[in-house]
Amino acid sequence: MDLFVVPTISFRLLYGLVIVGHGRRQILWFGVTAHPTADWIANQITEACGWELAPRYLIRDRDGAYGEVFIRRLRSMGIRDRPTSPRSPWQNGYAERLIGSIRRECLDHVVVFSERHLRHLLLSYMKYYNGARTHLSLEKDAPVSRAVDRAGHILCRKILGGLHHEYVRI
Repeated sequence: MDLFVVPTISFRLLYGLVIVGHGRRQILWFGVTAHPTADWIANQITEACGWELAPRYLIRDRDGAYGEVFIRRLRSMGIRDRPTSPRSPWQNGYAERLIGSIRRECLDHVVVFSERHLRHLLLSYMKYYNGARTHLSLEKDAPVSRAVDRAGHILCRKILGGLHHEYVRI
């Protein structure tokens, strides 16, 4: 998991929280807030995976927003906390790479108006990333695997208002 900053049209700063599964690099959760607190982040981890499907480990940086409340929540859920070393973003490479992809493929091309708008953009991007965007490391499959259709007419679907396209057979 990792936090990232997004400026709005009114120069307000919004914070996005992304939780990514390392297995197939699937985006599990997005959260958006103007004021990230340890309580808010603790609630986001609970919403993302619930109490039953909690992962064994959580890799995160040493941001001051992850407070004692967050650490207690992880322990109560049975998640082992693995903070990275100070000033070592390469130790959480999957999350850092994902945030870079979100910026390059989505946020650098649109103007964010509000929290609600950013949440909508990120959820739309999550649907695209998990279901349609191919990854070389997954042998050109998406994080949520899909069947390959060999016959039919090809249809083009616009994603994120035409920023990306998905081609499907019907």
